[in-house]
Amino acid sequence: MRIVMGAQNCGFGPVAELAAVSRLLAGHERVFVGDGVAASFARADPDAFDDIRPVSGTVDALVESSDHVVSAMDAGLALRAVVARRPVVMVDSLFGFWQLGRPLARIRDLCESLPRSGFTAADAHLRQLSSHERVVAAHLLATDSVIQNFPGIGARLAEFAALGSGPAMHLTGAIIDHTGLPGASGAAPPEYDLLVNVGGFRNFLLDFESNNDYLLLLGRRLEDLPCDWPRFRRVLVCGGPFAGRRERTVSYAGRETTYRCLPQRELLRQVAHTPAYLMAPGLTALHEALALDRLPLALHEQHYAHVFTVRRLDGTLFGRTANRFSDIVPYDDVPEEDFAGTAALVRIAGRIRTDEDLYAAFRRSFNERVEQYLSLTSARRRHGVRELRDVLGGEPVASVVARIFAQ
Repeated sequence: MRIVMGAQNCGFGPVAELAAVSRLLAGHERVFVGDGVAASFARADPDAFDDIRPVSGTVDALVESSDHVVSAMDAGLALRAVVARRPVVMVDSLFGFWQLGRPLARIRDLCESLPRSGFTAADAHLRQLSSHERVVAAHLLATDSVIQNFPGIGARLAEFAALGSGPAMHLTGAIIDHTGLPGASGAAPPEYDLLVNVGGFRNFLLDFESNNDYLLLLGRRLEDLPCDWPRFRRVLVCGGPFAGRRERTVSYAGRETTYRCLPQRELLRQVAHTPAYLMAPGLTALHEALALDRLPLALHEQHYAHVFTVRRLDGTLFGRTANRFSDIVPYDDVPEEDFAGTAALVRIAGRIRTDEDLYAAFRRSFNERVEQYLSLTSARRRHGVRELRDVLGGEPVASVVARIFAQ
């Protein structure tokens, strides 16, 4: 069976989930199609796919020649599959996050009247929908939807069920590469004292060279780190912004900070074995840490989905200890909307970076969170992992994927 696969081009989360599903389908021909940060991840983890193709000039022919399509929140690829009359599986870790400006029934009606003559006509038919609504429309058009569990998700599942006919909905636990998780550490000491994982970073607004105030602020904070935390003699900072020519090692007073973009399974090895772990509060990275019995400390929010995630997990130890920009600057001007909310976070990061008083407050708050995190006993950390597993758990994704592709 040939399976064409693609992921939403927003950070590493969607493509990491896609890779996890792909590895469960190793007996089939798996063709990844994509560009940007998602393609960068796929190229760094080539064992997850049998072929990697760019979107331009190939996607329609690939979809038409496929037996099945798997889309990790990539609404465009799902729509192409529907037009080509191929079965399509939507994989989604943010199912309850997508914001709707119109009733779900109205989106359903648009989907039911969708022209199937070609992608251009179908795309134009859905043009009135926002980017979030288009992801929800892709679910309505899909053959199957694989939904990662998260607090509050039941309300949206109930809305879908109330519509009557629709995709087969499969609620699952962590959509991660379980087969790639490393084993317990041996006698060898860890390579680093601190791991900082910023994820893929790029999305619809954020980039490495523009709208990058978050990265510049984090860079300034990491320059100060040896002075504030001399115990961190070896620091590894990982993520999409540090690939290729951006990879480097900086030495200061006998301490080293290395900036790299690691292949996923190598990153998981570092997560398992590095004593202290700070990460951007993305759900995929969080699930990976939990699977390795690690409780991470959340970095400040890069985009609005991170705000949503931390708020929904506020009742957990992870949520209560998380770094938040709202500790420094009130969120009065952060709209409850993805693009505008993310743009506001960019402005906040820029203000903190360039205002010495705000930066001093940011530095103090950051240090307080790190100190609180490091003071947690092993028992408290285990409790933090257990409570998140209770909140986020569900049917193993391997069972769900096996059931779908056995049909």
